[in-house]
Amino acid sequence: MKYFLIAGEASGDLHAADVMRALQRKDLDAEFRFIGGDLMCAVGGQLLYHYRSLAYMGIIAVALHLPAILKGLRRCKKEIKDWRPDCVILIDYPGFNMKMAKYVHKQNICPVYYYIAPKIWAWKEYRIKSIRRYVDRLFSILPFEVEFFEQKHHYPISYVGNPSVEEVARFKSSYKTTFADFSEQHGLEKNRKIIALLAGSRASEIERNLIKMIRAAHPLLQKTYQLVIACAPAVNPAFYEKVLTRLTADERAHLHLVRNETYLLLSHATAALVTSGTATLETALFNVPQVVCYHTAAGKLVSFMRQLVLKVKYISLVNLICDQEVVNELVADEMTVSNVRQALADILPEGCKHEAVLSGYETMRQRLGGLGAPLRVAEEIYERLRLEQ
Repeated sequence: MKYFLIAGEASGDLHAADVMRALQRKDLDAEFRFIGGDLMCAVGGQLLYHYRSLAYMGIIAVALHLPAILKGLRRCKKEIKDWRPDCVILIDYPGFNMKMAKYVHKQNICPVYYYIAPKIWAWKEYRIKSIRRYVDRLFSILPFEVEFFEQKHHYPISYVGNPSVEEVARFKSSYKTTFADFSEQHGLEKNRKIIALLAGSRASEIERNLIKMIRAAHPLLQKTYQLVIACAPAVNPAFYEKVLTRLTADERAHLHLVRNETYLLLSHATAALVTSGTATLETALFNVPQVVCYHTAAGKLVSFMRQLVLKVKYISLVNLICDQEVVNELVADEMTVSNVRQALADILPEGCKHEAVLSGYETMRQRLGGLGAPLRVAEEIYERLRLEQ
């Protein structure tokens, strides 16, 4: 059968590639065309667009690159119409993908399957109307989404488990690098434990968060810890150096950068400061106590607007999955140097909240379930298509 997939960012490329491999095991005649990235290309098939040519975040960036985005939409529509795939599989990336779902449905080309649901439980809940109208089956990776979609909106979905569980387990089984080897490879200090800093995947997030994170953690270093920054793959290392020029020489002491090794960094970290997003879930799966911190401009206003706009109590996936505050969230005006410093001290091995965080992680793992999310997606899609033939 013929499968057309759309993944609009690096994480989607990873998740889509896993589904493609699972489909190949079910369907020996599987053909793929896609918008995606290098990992999908490695599986095989025809790349229509690389996600980097279409993935723009924020109103200004989207406006500046609108001609390229519209051209990508037109070409994607034409390719699907001409190729006539047996299904379209959308991975996250709701702004672009919901437009494609609407087109495919209205043209009556093939079923539309959506893997990794748009986060309408947090904002833009009105999108449920479009999902109900244009998506034939939604595959969820967060257990609390089942209640949201099925009970609140009476829209049946499939909870397939979370792909990060599989990705972290796969990493742990493949990489056995010792702390000494990791430290030597990256010029770290072998006699100091690591506090990992995951300041975001975009330059704007790093600009807002990183310096506050460093200044919060610095007095806790003493003779025991070092700070290691996980550089985001899409951000030029020179940008980090530019941001770090705002530090004093003393604040730069015991500070290191690691690029493209976030999982390896987390596997050796004692604690972490993390912005919101999938990184909070991955940090928990590595059993690293964390503080979630996300600074914004006009913090008091953002905190007020958050109460009006967001439909959920928490911003971190860990807390959302557990439906309780397992990890401390310091957002907007609450993210101050002193607040982060105290929260970090509380989760270090000698801190008062260390064991409680680890206990909460165990609850999270139980709720997520085990391995096999990509395989469950592939099996259900293949069986649905086979029954329709």
